[in-house]
Amino acid sequence: MKIDRNAPVGVFDSGIGGLTVAREIMRNLPSEKIVYFGDTARVPYGSKSKETIIRYSRQIIRFLLEQQVKAIVIACNTASAFALDAVRDELSIPVLGVIESGAVVAAKETKNKRVGVIGTIGTVGSGIHESCLHRLDPEITVIGKACPLFVPLVEEGWLHDPVTTQVAERYLDELKEKEIDTLILGCTHYPLLRSTIHEVMGDGVRLVNPAYESALELRSVLKKEGLLRQEGQKEEFPYRFYVSDLADKFKSFANSILPYNVEMTQKIDIEKY
Repeated sequence: MKIDRNAPVGVFDSGIGGLTVAREIMRNLPSEKIVYFGDTARVPYGSKSKETIIRYSRQIIRFLLEQQVKAIVIACNTASAFALDAVRDELSIPVLGVIESGAVVAAKETKNKRVGVIGTIGTVGSGIHESCLHRLDPEITVIGKACPLFVPLVEEGWLHDPVTTQVAERYLDELKEKEIDTLILGCTHYPLLRSTIHEVMGDGVRLVNPAYESALELRSVLKKEGLLRQEGQKEEFPYRFYVSDLADKFKSFANSILPYNVEMTQKIDIEKY
């Protein structure tokens, strides 16, 4: 099957966190079109079972294929951890998660082979970063820490608030004691708290942003497959946004973080897929 290089890239997340991945794709692959789906009706994924996450992911992928996407980025750590392997084999287009690219950079960057991972309870509990990092370098010690309050703080817009700093200090103190020198921001919301996390962890800890690394991985996969859109091709509406609920709330959050004005977000019934 010939894939159209001018088709959009599909990006999906359990909600709005994956917009950090969309933002990096916009910045690093400015010619690419994007169809974004946020599963805002069924968020959060972090506390759901593996079977449920796989079912949700398959429904969303069926919707994105209807939009004739040429590649799919699972912009959600929990769905990447639980569903990527299951769905990758079922599709004839490239499918990327957000875990592997971050792990590769962390393994390369760490000097003392002590890497921290922060994420949802589901992502940290899955041990996916640990197995990824151990495949790259068996000598790396991985210290995981679930930080469930970070997501609601981001969605509340409290990115530079004393409360957020306080919560970050309580979560991250444990990682500081373990003397990590590299920290993976293992949830797509967390790059929005990067400056607070950096402040708490200090200059000695390298923060790895998998949203950025995933955009670079997408570029190299599209290039390898001959699917990159030609540079300089611009369309009036290159980005389309869909959600399963709360379209207005999604739109205002998207406009607060994207380098692009989102004028319309369409709500769809994902259970039909």
